[in-house]
Amino acid sequence: MGGKTLSIKTIVAIGIGAAVFVILGRFASIPTGVPNTNFDTSYGFLALMAIIFGPVAGGLIGLIGHTLKDFIFYGTPWWSWVVVSGLVGFIIGLASKKINIEEGIFNAKKIILFNVVQIIAQAIGWFAIAPTLDVLIYAEPVNKVYLQGAVAGGLNMVTVAVLGSLLLSIYAKTRSQSGSLTKDV
Repeated sequence: MGGKTLSIKTIVAIGIGAAVFVILGRFASIPTGVPNTNFDTSYGFLALMAIIFGPVAGGLIGLIGHTLKDFIFYGTPWWSWVVVSGLVGFIIGLASKKINIEEGIFNAKKIILFNVVQIIAQAIGWFAIAPTLDVLIYAEPVNKVYLQGAVAGGLNMVTVAVLGSLLLSIYAKTRSQSGSLTKDV
């Protein structure tokens, strides 16, 4: 990694983040009526972690969390969707430096940036990459997988817009805004 290593804090965040992704994916998701496609709150949490810890952590939380969830609950990972979960976490994490949530500000401009980035990430992943990989890897029917991708992507966009924005707003309020502390003399 060119001399850069992950901090202990980031490694712990990846482990905890992947575990929470699994738990939310199993216990806080609602079937949509479209086969194997759920309204899944884990993507709101993934977005929070990607913005706090950056693209590598976001990508690994999505990748590891989705792999474990599929393995534990279905017996085998569905690799096309696992890859996209990692990609979505990575792309959202690319906005982490620009949003800089640690400064304690998550204003309208940052909320819009966050949501533009997450919508682009979800659209690329769920509308294009996941269904295309489903066809290439698993020889799934084209109309089925593009419907699944559209439903999953659309729901993930809404989940991240609402839950992700809410979680980031709450998290920002726990951070000290730069210059907000004064020293008593």
